[in-house]
Amino acid sequence: MKNTIKKITLSTTLLLIATISFAQCSICTKTASQIGEEAGKGFNAGILYLAAMPFGVMGYIAFRWWKSENQK
Repeated sequence: MKNTIKKITLSTTLLLIATISFAQCSICTKTASQIGEEAGKGFNAGILYLAAMPFGVMGYIAFRWWKSENQK
């Protein structure tokens, strides 16, 4: 039962992250719309690129914590 709940929680979290990953703040949206379609797509890619490192670090820390808890 616990394993199923963990899988459902993980799936829901991943779906929510994927859904909101193309969101921008209002200033970024205005800037991207003013510079054109192609540049706006590059702007979005840059935002996702910059966000990847903090999420990667948090994921690594969470994985190590989870692994150490399971070894006990």
